Amino acid sequence: MTRFSQVLYERAKPIWEASHKHPFLTELRDGTLSPDRFAYYMKQDYVYLIDYAKIFAWASIKARDLETMGMFARLLDNTLNVEMELHRQYAEKFGVTREELEATRPSPTTVAYTKYLLDAAGSGSLAELTAVLLPCMWSYWEIGTRFNAYPGAADHPLYGEWVMMYASPEFGELAEWCIELMDRLAEGLPERELDGLVDRFNMASRFEYLFWDMAYRREEWPL
Repeated sequence: MTRFSQVLYERAKPIWEASHKHPFLTELRDGTLSPDRFAYYMKQDYVYLIDYAKIFAWASIKARDLETMGMFARLLDNTLNVEMELHRQYAEKFGVTREELEATRPSPTTVAYTKYLLDAAGSGSLAELTAVLLPCMWSYWEIGTRFNAYPGAADHPLYGEWVMMYASPEFGELAEWCIELMDRLAEGLPERELDGLVDRFNMASRFEYLFWDMAYRREEWPL
């Protein structure tokens, strides 16, 4: 029997491939991306992570067993107290201070994406929450793995650390855990609910594409 996660991946594959071909990622891989564009991305990603952490809190509440509850609680703690601190330190390489990160105004795309995630987390099931959470974690793991295999990408003085972070075995283990959770939560669900999970996963995948595009354009609010 085909794993549900594989169905999700195949259905979203055209969106993910479009992301892989976006100039933000191809230039990042090649080491030619403008540092200004990456600095913009770092600031928007920082405010994104604040709401992303809230998804883990919702997931811990909705979990029906202690193991899953504990895992999401650890992900929340790691995001707030480890990943965001590493983010602050890394941003300093691009001249972005901690004060600038904290003062960042979310772009229109960031607002739309995070509010979509929070809506699914608050009003949906744990399966729906996982379906919108998974594209970020899974696609970053795929991007990091691909970039790590690309000559010179992991050695770049500015971007190599980013590549290694998402290509790391530790990050891969988190992504695999989330993929396996998605498969478990999908077991026995009626076709209508599975279709809804596919829609959730695809929408979050589209937002991932839009996030790269937003960063490349350095999107601003209109007057």
